[in-house]
Amino acid sequence: MNRPKEDYDKEGDSYVKHFHELTPAFYKVAGGKGSMLAKMYQWGYPVPEGFIVLPSAFANHLLKETASRTIIHHLNQLRKKETSLPAFAVRSSALNEDSTQSSFAGGFETILNVTTDEEILQAIEQVYQSTRSERVQVYSSTKEIDQSDHIAIIIQLMIQAEISGVLFTADPITGNRQQIVGNYLYGLGEQLVSGETNAHSFTLTRPRGKYNGPSSLKPYASLLYQWAIQLEQEEKQPLDFEWAISDKKLYLLQVRPITTLTPGCLDKYEWNDSFLGDFLWTNTNVGEAIPAIMTPMTWSFIRLLDNEVKIIPDFHWTGNICGRCYLNISHPLSVLHAFGITLQSKLLSPLFDAIGKIPPEIEIPFYPFTKREILKQIFPKLIHYLWVFHQELKNLPTYLEKTPTWCLQTVEEINRTNTKQALLQKWQNKLHPYLHHLWLALLASALQFAVYSSRLFMTLSKLVGKEETNNLLSNLREKSGLASLGPVIGISNVIKGKISREEYLQTYGHRGPDEFELSLPHPSENPTWLELQIQEYLASNIDVDLLLKKQQAQYEAAVSRFQQRFPHKVRGFEKKIARASHYAAIREAARSEFIRVYRVVRSFLLRAGKLTGLDDDIFFIYLDELLPLLSGEKVTLSSLPKRKENYQKYKTLPPLPTIIRGRFDPFQWVKDPERKLDYYDVHLPVRIQSSRVLKGSPGAAGRVEGIVRVLSTSEEGTSLRSGEILVTSTTNIGWTPLFPKAAAIITDIGAPLSHAAIVARELGIPAVVGCGNATTRLKTGDRVIVDGGQGWVQILDETK
Repeated sequence: MNRPKEDYDKEGDSYVKHFHELTPAFYKVAGGKGSMLAKMYQWGYPVPEGFIVLPSAFANHLLKETASRTIIHHLNQLRKKETSLPAFAVRSSALNEDSTQSSFAGGFETILNVTTDEEILQAIEQVYQSTRSERVQVYSSTKEIDQSDHIAIIIQLMIQAEISGVLFTADPITGNRQQIVGNYLYGLGEQLVSGETNAHSFTLTRPRGKYNGPSSLKPYASLLYQWAIQLEQEEKQPLDFEWAISDKKLYLLQVRPITTLTPGCLDKYEWNDSFLGDFLWTNTNVGEAIPAIMTPMTWSFIRLLDNEVKIIPDFHWTGNICGRCYLNISHPLSVLHAFGITLQSKLLSPLFDAIGKIPPEIEIPFYPFTKREILKQIFPKLIHYLWVFHQELKNLPTYLEKTPTWCLQTVEEINRTNTKQALLQKWQNKLHPYLHHLWLALLASALQFAVYSSRLFMTLSKLVGKEETNNLLSNLREKSGLASLGPVIGISNVIKGKISREEYLQTYGHRGPDEFELSLPHPSENPTWLELQIQEYLASNIDVDLLLKKQQAQYEAAVSRFQQRFPHKVRGFEKKIARASHYAAIREAARSEFIRVYRVVRSFLLRAGKLTGLDDDIFFIYLDELLPLLSGEKVTLSSLPKRKENYQKYKTLPPLPTIIRGRFDPFQWVKDPERKLDYYDVHLPVRIQSSRVLKGSPGAAGRVEGIVRVLSTSEEGTSLRSGEILVTSTTNIGWTPLFPKAAAIITDIGAPLSHAAIVARELGIPAVVGCGNATTRLKTGDRVIVDGGQGWVQILDETK
């Protein structure tokens, strides 16, 4: 016996979901458009009522009979609420449609103004079959999407629009967040969305939504702005709206991510955070710590550390630009800008000591924070984390004492772990909590040293000038010495028999040039590494103790000059130098012990690779894939070959610009023979520095003339001859053993508080850091003068 058409059974409920019924469990199968409409409907936004036909409603590309009956039932329920026979819109919601990676804009059919059951069922069939159209197949192929035929379909009450429009919460071309931009026309919006008709334009300027546009839309501008801000905060990304006005009421028809302002596809490791919008990025500090291309697993750990301290809502300090780590400084500078604090303010000195100066020609893209927003959301979190940092500094001495033993024991426990679940518990209960505390302690000690040393530098500079101040601050090491000097002094001590090889590796074996890259071994994993370092040290005929004595004499001479000029300030000066030395030692020790714990993470990952059968492929998955995998869940890892391919592609790129503003495509940039390494600003024309003088930041005082040796990696250090001037993109502790051989140091990346500057000062070697394009402007064999006190390099003779 056949049931009436409008009758349906419970089976149909799994095929069709009203907007108010759709739960997060169904978001994926409802598609981007359908799930967003349902969420907005449930949140109370004026979304035309409707329902979603899920992909399970189809079999063999045809609508199931049970699904048809359920659809008709839902249509009748909607009709009962209307005073006249309503029309409906039938639209696609493919699984990948209106997602961050793909919009399929205009790809699928949209059927408007259908009224009868037969027309609507035919429209559903027509929209479904459009998945097989040529334009959808071409788009899917271009985007490497294989699910375009997995489609949900939306049926909504039709709004007979008097005005139809679109709205972008950020400029879709530049990514600028200052203005919300939009267009509209009179009548239905299909011609506007398809680009067939010219439209009226308007803007809403943050932070208060000031309207600029035709007067006909002004009555609705405030509400549009309010909804745009609210939904952008809910979704935590820039959005593209379609809206309509009917009978003086404003409706939201569709909201989706702005696909041009997304960093890429994480699953394939196609990632470029500069595509997020108009932001200012720098790798001056972080590029020194993380010089290598990051594997996906390393990147997920960098982001994990980033998330440990959240002061600005929905903001990440770190970004990944084609495998290289950068810091986004737009938001922090914007917070200060909201209170009238300019780049010239002394409050920013500690920041610029760490990350270097911003070229004056670059205009900072400020985010439009309001003072109220800062005081309500950001300031309380800042106070909280300052208190947390204070507590971690109090606990730091205990951590420094017990960490070496803790790490040895934890590695042994990890290596004895025989089940995935037990290894997961080891991460959750032991390794992650300890890593968390050491990270906070490192941040706290770095902040303490940066603020104090910056103030001391400014105070002394007023008295004796910048060059003499560098001399006075060149000896910031306590009796135990700085941890960053340890690897090179330690080799000298091994040769002299003061410590054994085993003691050296236990103390310094976790430090290296790529210590943040988890896929690469640290020195103590390589049984020949220390012997090679000793041979290289002996061949150089360099006496580190003699260098240190020479630097000590220069420092004492500077102190003597200060005492003669300012005898009444000597006692205060000595106290301040002692405190700065103490803070420097704490920061360096915290960094060393944090890295020791961080390298335990590598042991955890290697063990996870064995237990999961992934082996070294473990470094090409993400932490949020690994943890479910260890818990026993099934995780799809079909994109591993693509991730490896993109990783290798990123490795072919040369070092990227130190400072980047706006959308930056390194694969286009590298084709430009006149490209610059110091900065890239999409808003400025490229200008080549042809001068024979390179400018950077003073790193370590002193002036020397010599021959240049350009090195790309520390492994090339065997080619550096004693007395040559070392030129490289950036340095970290892995480069320290090379420093005693160099007459001077020049880097593209760096600032007064960078590794190159600190170690060069301690060894008495002149250094100019943060030149930007030294490695492209200088060639091995060039003769130059380096003035580390003033921060310039003069080219005397160039090799041909």
